[in-house]
Amino acid sequence: MPNTFSNLLFHVVFSTKERKRLLSKDLRSHLFRYISGIADKNNFKTIKSGGTSDHIHTLLSLNPDISVSKAVQLIKGNSSKWIHENFLDLNIFSWQEGYGAFTVSKSQVGIIRKYIDNQEEHHKRMSFEEEYLELLKRNNIDFNLKYLF
Repeated sequence: MPNTFSNLLFHVVFSTKERKRLLSKDLRSHLFRYISGIADKNNFKTIKSGGTSDHIHTLLSLNPDISVSKAVQLIKGNSSKWIHENFLDLNIFSWQEGYGAFTVSKSQVGIIRKYIDNQEEHHKRMSFEEEYLELLKRNNIDFNLKYLF
């Protein structure tokens, strides 16, 4: 077979360092467009991005030649640099070191898009920590709570 075909979809979640509430609505609207540009420049796609003042979710479509860790590294590194250059009052900004990445089947894309769209409403009822624990449990990921937050 001369070509490679894939449909590699990942729901990625990460927060600001110490979950500081530094991402205003205005900043997020620019940030999500910037993240989309990072993806386009690096040969992958963002299907949907959303979040709150202390964390973001993004649904990524990756090509087989880029790992999830590389895509997240590119997003976090470049967006952090962009925030420091364009939002001078956020000189303390940084992303947390880790992230959650969960595979998504094509049949679930609409559900995940809606979930990402409704983050602000969702977090009126549930904290980031509760949400993250739920995602880990729902995806059968082993973790030690001692090292989680």
